[in-house]
Amino acid sequence: MRGMIINKEKIMDVLWHHWGKMVGMLTGLVFSLLVIFIGILKTIFIGVCIYIGYVIGKKIDNKEDLWEFLDRILPPGNLK
Repeated sequence: MRGMIINKEKIMDVLWHHWGKMVGMLTGLVFSLLVIFIGILKTIFIGVCIYIGYVIGKKIDNKEDLWEFLDRILPPGNLK
């Protein structure tokens, strides 16, 4: 360990350059652990809930009308 010098800037540069790979590896690890510990169906359900939350959050961030979006994807109701 004596001759090994840790260069923080180089580590950060490598992490930044390979950011997508790191996120993909972490996502795969979390997904595999969820499948092992709680099962595939519960894991898929969690993934669908996360995706729905992402889509709704993106609509809010883009200042889009959430009610208009929900009217497009949900069947018409009697409460209007």
